[in-house]
Amino acid sequence: MSGLRADLAIIAREVAKGARVLDVGCGDGALMAALRDQKQVDARGMEIDRDNVAACVARGLSVIQGNADTDLADYPDLAFDYAVLSQTLQTTMRPDLVVEQLLRIGARAFVSFPNFAQWRTRIALMFGGMMPVTKQLPARWYDTPNIHHVTIDDFRDFIAQRGIRIEGQWFLRGDRLIGERGANLLAEHAVFLLAR
Repeated sequence: MSGLRADLAIIAREVAKGARVLDVGCGDGALMAALRDQKQVDARGMEIDRDNVAACVARGLSVIQGNADTDLADYPDLAFDYAVLSQTLQTTMRPDLVVEQLLRIGARAFVSFPNFAQWRTRIALMFGGMMPVTKQLPARWYDTPNIHHVTIDDFRDFIAQRGIRIEGQWFLRGDRLIGERGANLLAEHAVFLLAR
């Protein structure tokens, strides 16, 4: 879907028409609006930032202010076909518990995150000796919202340990999809579709 960030476009393409979706950390609601307008999805959102909540509501979206670390417990089991957590996993206090909650309230869960093992990040650390500031990771170490630096291989290991099924996986270098081979080294972002 045009106009969406690359990981959101993948998610939008894969969500079934007419599905029930909860977008956790929905930002300005771009994904929700696209799903509502183009796929007739019943899209709901949760967002921690008050200004983003106001922007979503102004777009006619159903969004509440909430925190993924604490407020997902309020949703009933399997209330949604899909729970979405895009570019938010690394900012949560307990990503393990957040993923468990996503798979409790959604039959499936999309999770996307920046890959901290990408080669540019490795080189910046190895030769520069400092946390990198890049297009994908634009904040300095002291003002970044990222508190858990996760790699594709870390996430795969985490999923395997919990017996969670990977139903789909996509890897991005910029806005382009790349293959699974070497993704931990080459991909800047990853998108996973998970299920129990």
